[in-house]
This record gives sequence, C-alpha cells and structure tokens, in this order.
Amino acid sequence: MLKKLAITAVAALTLSAGGAIAAEGGHIHDVDFSFEGPFGKFDQMQLQRGLQVYTEVCSACHGMKFVPIRTLADEGGPALPEDQVRAYAAQLEIYDPELDDMRPRTPADHFPPHGDPNAPDLSLMAKARAGFHGPYGSGINQFVKGIGGPEYIVSILTGYTGKEKEEAGTTYYENTAFPGGWIAMAPPLSGEDVEFADGHSNELHHEATDVAAFLMWAAEPKMMARQHAGFVAVLFLSILSVLLYLTNKRLWAPVKKKAKEA
Repeated sequence: MLKKLAITAVAALTLSAGGAIAAEGGHIHDVDFSFEGPFGKFDQMQLQRGLQVYTEVCSACHGMKFVPIRTLADEGGPALPEDQVRAYAAQLEIYDPELDDMRPRTPADHFPPHGDPNAPDLSLMAKARAGFHGPYGSGINQFVKGIGGPEYIVSILTGYTGKEKEEAGTTYYENTAFPGGWIAMAPPLSGEDVEFADGHSNELHHEATDVAAFLMWAAEPKMMARQHAGFVAVLFLSILSVLLYLTNKRLWAPVKKKAKEA
C-alpha cells in the first residue's frame, strides 16, 4: 500500500513539474559555450564576431545602454585595439547638452539605447532570461547547466518555423523557444547576414551562438575574474581547513594522552 502511494505521489509530482515547465516556455537546447564551467573563458574571436552581428543586425532595434564602449578593449573581452575602439565609438552619435547638439561618441560613453519601448535593451538580456528549469521549485538544471540565458538567446534566434499569423493588427511569428509559441519580433537572422573577417562560418546557428556569447560578456564582463577569484578562495579555504585540522589534532594530542593515562 505504501509503495503504491509513493509511486502515485512521484508520478503526480513529475506530471505537475512537466506541466509547469511546459507552461513557462518552449524548448531551449543546450549549447557548449567556451565560457562555461569553473575553468571556462570567453573566446576573444567569438566575442568580436558577436559584436559584428550585434552592430550590423541587432542594434537596428535594440540598444545596450548599460555597457561602456571602452570595455571592448578589456582583456578577457573582445580585446579590440584602442584605435579600433575609438573608431567604433565615433560611428555612434550622442546628444551633448553642453554643445546643445549631437557629437560622435567616445570610448568613455556607453552604447546607445534604442527609442522603441517594445524593443528590450540587450545589456543584461543573457542574465535576465533563464533558459533551463529543473523540476518545479528545485532548479536542478540551473545548478548543473547554469541559468541558460545564452542558450535562450540562441534558441530564440534559431527557433522560427516560418509560420505567421496576424492578431489585432500585429503580425506574430511562430517560435519553438518563445513562451506561448508566438513572438512579435520578426526573424532577425537568417544565416549569411554578415561576413566575418576571420572567415568563420556565418550560418544561422553560428551567428546566433556568436551574438549570444557577446551578450553574455556584455551582461557579465568580469565573469572570468569572478570565477578565478572563487576558485582561489575555495583552494585557500581547503588548505586552511587541513591546517586547522592538523593544528587542532596536535594541540589536543597531549590532553587526550593524559586523559587516557588517567
């Protein structure tokens, strides 16, 4: 009787968890990014390709107002030469209240925002969107695979089926990764949208993966330094624990010996 009740309870929990996951969103597939894991790091060339995809495609509708342009030269990021960063910034304009006019941006300025309120800013998109959901309320998949923000972006960009529908004057596009299955954003990438200087493949999946990696860096530019600091801290605490154990054992050894003799 107890066994049957246990099986029934597990089945009910599994079904309710599956229903909750299905209700939350569509299918998000895992992507093997170079920056995943405790020893991962950003691929500099991939970040540069992702910047190109963002600049030539995504920036037409989305901004990154929280990201300083100067960080494009940072080590561990795209690591562009200083002159290229200045040239990139100069292509973008910003209103200067002191001049009461527009002027070219400098590396000290941030990426421009976008005026369309319906187009979300991409500065923190890779952290704001969760791609993996474990059993309801436990987050097991998030613990194992991470939050899955970059995977969410890749899945959205590659999840269009080609089907469309119109509701209340708005065109929606079927997308297997978007919650509800339909999204108002037209497919931004179709493959071969940009020509990479390093000759890398510009198929749809590669473009989506590159821009997702770049947006992960934009959201977490110091992620590699944080992971390194965490690893060093864990190593230090492990060594300290061993030393404290040996010290404690040595200090109490005479006391335990006397206790036994008594």
